[in-house]
Amino acid sequence: MSRFEKASHVIWHCQYHIIWTPKCRFRILKDNVGKEVYRQIRILCDQLKIQIVELNVQIDHVHLLVKIPPRLSVSEVMGHLKGRTAIRLFNKFPYLRKHKLWGNHFWAKGYCVDTVGVNAEMIKKYVKYQEKHELDDKQLSLQNI
Repeated sequence: MSRFEKASHVIWHCQYHIIWTPKCRFRILKDNVGKEVYRQIRILCDQLKIQIVELNVQIDHVHLLVKIPPRLSVSEVMGHLKGRTAIRLFNKFPYLRKHKLWGNHFWAKGYCVDTVGVNAEMIKKYVKYQEKHELDDKQLSLQNI
């Protein structure tokens, strides 16, 4: 099986590891808010024909490993994902809009993106198991106190 995807006039493999955070890195992506972010990212990626390799919504950031078709730019995809999820969250959870620091913006302005090549499997495992590693590290540091 080839790692390349095919479209009518292109053979491609454009895989990206993308990370972004809520404004001020608030620890707000938990419970129903986190579940809704997860659900909306899945829906939006499906609409844009973006293949999700791995998705992990943590309480203060989102990790997304995706294959984006060459017809779309990463910045276009991020504008779509961040904009649509923010609108959905503010509509579904009106209490979020009342927080004076949001200023009608749920996500921080920037994001981190890295192209994924040969080390794709390592990054996939990192995204999938990062939360477990963070909890293990936290428990180790608490044991040393």
